[in-house]
Amino acid sequence: MIKRIVLASNNAGKLREFRRLFEPLGIEVIAQAELGIEPADEPHVTFVENAIAKARHASAHSRLPALADDSGICVDALGGAPGVRSARFAGEPASDAPNNRALVDALQGIADRRAHYCCVLVLMRRADDPEPIIAEGVWRGCIVDAPRGSGGFGYDPHFQDDETGLTGAELPLAQKNELSHRGKAMRQLLARLGSLACG
Repeated sequence: MIKRIVLASNNAGKLREFRRLFEPLGIEVIAQAELGIEPADEPHVTFVENAIAKARHASAHSRLPALADDSGICVDALGGAPGVRSARFAGEPASDAPNNRALVDALQGIADRRAHYCCVLVLMRRADDPEPIIAEGVWRGCIVDAPRGSGGFGYDPHFQDDETGLTGAELPLAQKNELSHRGKAMRQLLARLGSLACG
């Protein structure tokens, strides 16, 4: 049974969230930075490949099981862009406001505003794990020109959820976690871990 997991991220918010989720399973989550592990390169064009690369890198350097996620927003009319480039859609340095402006500008004059967030989580028990646990979550909605709401981050003020009609930035946190791509992927991953523990 897994007792410790290295998180292949230096994002403090993600670390808090994963620690809270894994605590009931008795699993300790450690950030890779705490072990002196540098972030992995993310050269791939798919979420799953980048998540696998990050998890394998963290596991190889820590010799512990590792968890990584890769996520972003995919817009139908833009052929799935920004996709894996979501965090840097407007270039460097990565920043939410320029990314949102770039997305709204790219959709000017386009009627089709359908979009979805995607999150892929990968858990590798060791660096050469031939069967990593892979979980995926998708959150469907559309892009709106005018930002709404004060919560969330990233593209949330411009992403309107299909089910509620609210943007990601308008949704209360608990409700957002129920609907969101990351929330769905986390629940899928935890269910698979739970079934492994019972097996």
